[in-house]
Amino acid sequence: MAGRFAPRPTLPHSLKGVGGAPMPVRGGDVVVPAGVPRPTAAAAGRVRVLVPDGPLDLGLMLGPLRRGPGDPTFRAMPDGSVWRASRTPVGPGTLRVSVRGGEVRGEAWGPGAEWLLEQLPDLLGASDDPSVFVPRHRIVALARHRRPGLRLTRTGLVLESLIPSILEQKVTTDEAYRAWRLLVRKFGEPAPGPVPGRMCVMPTPRTWALIPSWEWHRAGVDNKRASTILRAVRVAARLEEAVGMEARAAQARLEVVPGVGPWTSAETVQRSHGAADAVTVGDLHLPGIVGWALAGDRDADDAVMLELLEPYAGQRHRAARFVLLSGKVPPRRAPRMPRGDIGRL
Repeated sequence: MAGRFAPRPTLPHSLKGVGGAPMPVRGGDVVVPAGVPRPTAAAAGRVRVLVPDGPLDLGLMLGPLRRGPGDPTFRAMPDGSVWRASRTPVGPGTLRVSVRGGEVRGEAWGPGAEWLLEQLPDLLGASDDPSVFVPRHRIVALARHRRPGLRLTRTGLVLESLIPSILEQKVTTDEAYRAWRLLVRKFGEPAPGPVPGRMCVMPTPRTWALIPSWEWHRAGVDNKRASTILRAVRVAARLEEAVGMEARAAQARLEVVPGVGPWTSAETVQRSHGAADAVTVGDLHLPGIVGWALAGDRDADDAVMLELLEPYAGQRHRAARFVLLSGKVPPRRAPRMPRGDIGRL
């Protein structure tokens, strides 16, 4: 954990997971002492508690993992906790993360529970070092001052970020969110644990590959994006291996898949790797927002955006995040991108 989080001391007991199976105590695990009533086996999850070394904002960190308000893999609750349903390398799992009294508590269920808890520090930005970031513009400095809890999450999972990023290619966010919601609900599986509402784990690569063409059509996904996803899931194992690579090398591997370009690969490694420098190029809105905020240029293109972000080399994605958090966007002067629905054709 490189000093970013300190594990809470562990009591000398074993911890029971889903189904009552014993789990060896690991650093940072919290065990219910003897004499204290335990939850039922169906409700009890494996638990890990961490102490962050500075401000931490769950909404800022984990918000980019949410694909719209109806995302079946993500829930943000009124008490500030966040629920995620993931397909880990060892199976489906559900993770609940909450902050209380200066501690972060992670509780997980399902075959992937232990994997999710092992990855919890990285999910909470333990491998990220925001202290190296030096603001070069007043608007960026103000945004950083107002949002000190921003750290870049690292999920350690490629496909769960790649597939929704492909769905977001060249369409409105509402269309992409709808497609993700419909496909995951119909072809995924129920998330393990006492989840709030209807949560699902995304389909396996094989299930994605077997989705009939008419189901893609009903979800509003055109043949180009569907074909890109099908090509990606056929080499899912090779793509997941990219987690162990440096971010740029991971992007290069993703872009070997026809239909995956710099925009999609950047959007993926920002989440899977916590890539601080993976700035999104080819976006419809980001160049204009960055150009307007940093130079008053609402017509900035990718080249201008990259020039403006050059002082943040190595941290360009973080700088763009702060620009977006500043709320300074150019006034709208053109109609929104037209929305299409091929599912109704």
